[in-house]
Order: sequence, then structure tokens, then C-alpha cells
Amino acid sequence: MTTPVQAPPSSQRLLSIDALRGLVILLMLLDHVRETFFLHRQVADPMNIDSTEPVLFLSRTLAHLCAPVFVLLTGLSAYLYGEKYQGKRDVSVFLFKRGLFLVLLELTLVNFAWTFQFPPSVIYLQVIWAIGLSMLALAALVWLPRPVLLLLALGIIGGHNLLDSLHFAADSTLHVPWAILHDRGWIEFSDTLRLRTSYPVLPWIGVIALGYCVGPWFARSASAAERQRYLLLAGAGALLGFVALRLFNGYGEAHWVAHGTHLQTLMSFFNITKYPPSLLFLTLTLGVGLLLLLAFERVQQSKWIAMLAVFGAAPMFFYLLHLYVLKALYLLSAGLLGLNQGNYFGFDGMGSVWLTAMLLAIALYLPVRWFAGLKARRRDISLLKYF
Repeated sequence: MTTPVQAPPSSQRLLSIDALRGLVILLMLLDHVRETFFLHRQVADPMNIDSTEPVLFLSRTLAHLCAPVFVLLTGLSAYLYGEKYQGKRDVSVFLFKRGLFLVLLELTLVNFAWTFQFPPSVIYLQVIWAIGLSMLALAALVWLPRPVLLLLALGIIGGHNLLDSLHFAADSTLHVPWAILHDRGWIEFSDTLRLRTSYPVLPWIGVIALGYCVGPWFARSASAAERQRYLLLAGAGALLGFVALRLFNGYGEAHWVAHGTHLQTLMSFFNITKYPPSLLFLTLTLGVGLLLLLAFERVQQSKWIAMLAVFGAAPMFFYLLHLYVLKALYLLSAGLLGLNQGNYFGFDGMGSVWLTAMLLAIALYLPVRWFAGLKARRRDISLLKYF
């Protein structure tokens, strides 16, 4: 006789989700330190292999995990929210409210943290905007049957690169909606304000819908063994798909080429497009993310998992806090030490970027833990759940 595998308690069952969210938050912190103190060394999308040193390439490539994993987990968490409350109606209402909240944050507090301009002359519509719009879309899509939603998600992820050649001139009525959906560009809002659609939202709608479809794997009734098997198959399948398409320079991505060294050739192979995220970008990052989720579930007793989960339990609080801390550090450094990299204050090498990111992670751990505890204790304050 065999003993059936029982689903772990809710807190343990969901710890891996918070831990993975915490990991990508720390990778985001590394990338934002780079964007703050290494701004004199801009990187293209995809990167220029001939002019990008390996450590800078590695740092930027690690950061590629952040948006796809976070958006996938947003969809997954939306499903679990519905399981906890009253189903699709509550999920739809919550997604709609939080989506609007995130869009408002992007237009105000987030953009101000990047530009320190008021009133702004430029508003960068970045990842929080994309997540907000994706949540608004999912608020409507959750009413679809799960098989239909899954097919739609996979169709968007796999098929949106067919639209790469479609562009509309600035005077076209389709320019603005298409710039928001798929064609990264500028929107002239007025004579004094421009909008930059840094994160075209269409592929992210596919990712958040996919995350919602993954939700039943984490339902209370699902066994750990079954969930882990699904995570392994999906993660490994995505990575195999990436390798197969990439080896033959398949559709949806700039071709990789052999360089003078094996390391540069390997860099070229993994040099993929984020804006908007190509099919290969998403198969690689989501494949890695699903396997990390599997690994974290299997080592939940590790103290490192618990520490990562602290960051993942209050993601929006951390996001806003670290942006303003970075801006304050930059202004303080530039004021005390002056500009040393052309028009910028910046570090001489990526080693200082990594060190600063590690020190900031340590410094921000306690305030984030405090807020995560407050959020868990004061469930009567509805606003806290948005952070």
C-alpha cells in the first residue's frame, strides 16, 4: 500500500511563491543599481556583444527574469485570491481595482522617483504600468473557460512576434493604441509632455493569463507531487523549446552568430529581445522561473528561502522604497563627489554595482520585514493588500 501525498499547509504551500518573487525583486534591485550608478554604460536591446563585457551582460541577463516571473506570479496569485474568497467575481473586481492602482502609481510616484520632475516633461510607462494594464485585461479574461484562456495565453505568447513588422505613423489614429500594445515608442501627449511606452503590454497579457491558468497546480486540493511534476515538465519543456528554436535561429528573434571567442558566442546565443519580449525571451525566462519555483518548493526549510519570502511578501512597498533610496543615494553621491563619468556620477566597474546591490538588500531587509508583518496583521486595512 502507498500513502497518498498530502498538500502542504497553506503557508508552506505558498512560501515558494513569495521566495521566487523575492529573488526576482533582488535581481531587479541589482539592475536598478546598474541603471543608477552605471548609466554612462547604456546597453541596447538586444545587447551589443562586441561592446558589452561579460559581467555587464550577465547582470542584465539575470534581470531579464524579473518582469516575466513577476507577471506570471501575479496571474497565479490572482487565481489563489479567488480560491481564498468567492471566486471569479471577487478576482475580477480585485484585479480591476489593483490594475488601476498600479497605473496611477506608475504615472505619479514611480515616474517621479526616476525623473524627479514635477510637473513631468516625460512619463516612462514601464513595468508597473504593464502589470497594471495586464491586470485590467485579466479582470475581463478570467470569465473565459480555463482551456480557452490557456489557448489565448499561448497564442499571444507564441504569435505576437508575427506583428513585429506592423507600425503606424505618429499621425495615424492607430499609433497610440499600437504603441501601448506592441510597438515601443513615443506618444506626444501635449507640447510639454511626452509618454514613452517602454513596456508594450500585449505579450504581458499573455503571460499573466498563463499564470492564472497555472493556478490550479497550487490549489489546496492539489498534491505536491503532481504540482512538482507539472512544474518540471512545463519548465523543462519551455527551455527545450528555447534551445530548439534558438539553435536554428527560429522565428521571433535576432539571429545569434559565432564570435571570436566561445564566451562571446555563448553570449550571442542568449542575447534576446525584451521590448517587447520575444517568444524566445519568454520561453527562456519562464522556463527558468518555473524550475526555480520547483526548486524552492523542495527546499522550503532553508533559511534563505524564508529571507527571500520576506521581500516577496511586500513587493510594491519594496519597489517604491528602493527607487527613492537609490535616487537619494545618487543625488547625495553626485553632490558630494561631483560628476565623474561625463554627465553622470557613476562607478568605474560592475563590481561596485554588485556590492552596492548587496548592501542595499541588507539595509532594506528590516523595513520590508516590518511592513510585511504589518500587512499580515492588519488585514482590516484594505489598502495594504495592494502593496
